[in-house]
Amino acid sequence: MRIFIILLTAILIFQTVGPAAAGSSRAGGPVLPAAEVATFANRVQLDLAARGVRVAIVARMGRDPAQLPQGVTFTHVAFWVYSSITQADGQIGTGYRVYNLYQRTGDGGHSDLVQDQPFDFFAAAYRLDAGIIIPDARLQDKLLKVIASPSYARLHNPVYAVLANPRTSQFQNCTEHTLDVVMASIYGTDNIAQIKANIAAYFEPQTILLDAVKRGLAGFAVPALTTADHGPVVKTATFGSLVRFMTANGLADTVYRITPDRVLAF
Repeated sequence: MRIFIILLTAILIFQTVGPAAAGSSRAGGPVLPAAEVATFANRVQLDLAARGVRVAIVARMGRDPAQLPQGVTFTHVAFWVYSSITQADGQIGTGYRVYNLYQRTGDGGHSDLVQDQPFDFFAAAYRLDAGIIIPDARLQDKLLKVIASPSYARLHNPVYAVLANPRTSQFQNCTEHTLDVVMASIYGTDNIAQIKANIAAYFEPQTILLDAVKRGLAGFAVPALTTADHGPVVKTATFGSLVRFMTANGLADTVYRITPDRVLAF
């Protein structure tokens, strides 16, 4: 009975917090109709290309926002890099490659760095709604260098937690890895201790409100829901906190949202 209660509590917590993790997983197939996903993915690509963007930070809505913790809208964040792409027929074209940290299927406590296409990125979307940060031109240059270097993989910690504390290196989620790469680009270092010191000094993560008892039980039953790297208050990196950091420090050229029929201010 005790184990049943623990598991039931973890399931209830997962419905509130866990969608952020599931929303950061690689899709086995599109959740929404494939044609709609393809049209929307192409809309985002064309918008970025028309703006001359070489690298952007893009977020997707992987779960119903009503199920997410307060202050969280998007569940997965990745870099979109304008690249040469070899198509199925062997021809070489241009488009955006997506650089993701995905929670591992069947092993939610670990993650992998995975490159895929815009369609794949939105295949796991609950709703076709993208958050976009276009870094300023100078930061785009620096990001491209880090993403193309061994530092990009070196900054990956495969031990995954939904609510990883970005100020420590114990666990990591997709937004924290994005933040680590941004910090590496700004400061010209892949020294993780220095990056975490800079994050602690300059980045304010999103506070996540959790009941203390449920918090402990959920982490016990589902490793990816651990908050062992936090003190009394749980704070994690989110797309919104990344927006606030980059705009406050003059690092973002433009921040906005795209839906199937509109471009909106964030």
